[in-house]
Amino acid sequence: MALALNDKVLTEAFGPSTGTALRIKQATMVVLGIAFLAIMAKVKVPMWPVPITMGTFAVLTIGATYGPRLGLATIMGYMIIGALGFDVFAGSTAENAGLTYMMGGTGGYLVGYVVATLALGFAARAGWDRSVLMMGVALLIANALIYLPGVAWLSVLYGNGLAWSVEVGMTPFLIGDALKLGLAALLVPGLWKLIGDARS
Repeated sequence: MALALNDKVLTEAFGPSTGTALRIKQATMVVLGIAFLAIMAKVKVPMWPVPITMGTFAVLTIGATYGPRLGLATIMGYMIIGALGFDVFAGSTAENAGLTYMMGGTGGYLVGYVVATLALGFAARAGWDRSVLMMGVALLIANALIYLPGVAWLSVLYGNGLAWSVEVGMTPFLIGDALKLGLAALLVPGLWKLIGDARS
């Protein structure tokens, strides 16, 4: 099914839309998005069977609200800052950061973050972000795109097979991810409704 990529994404629904003012807005949003990603990556909510980290939620919401181009610029900026050794990832520390951390067990998921951001950006550009149902479908696809390289890289890195990688790298996180996906699926269309109500 072809996507008609004509719709505005959420961040294009306010503020300047042309010229230098637009570039300033976009640059500001990239900086704010990177900061949001870094902060949310460190937020852990107690949950069974494992705590929920909010980094995935930040990735999903930025992809869905920024669109493919601005979302990609933001997530790549975040990755570059992380590669330079700054402690911006969920499990990184001052001693375990940079490329060494990124090539560890989290590496595949970080690749998935980039792919998921792009996928959600295109889905938003196609108007899927206006509906809770379609936003939910887009989020499920994006979450799968995070898990695919994440689980595959665990299997390659540790050599314990795909079943083990799924057991340790996906299954414990499914409940928390379902909650985050539900929140994002309500949040983004809800913000569109607020904008529409404010203008009516």
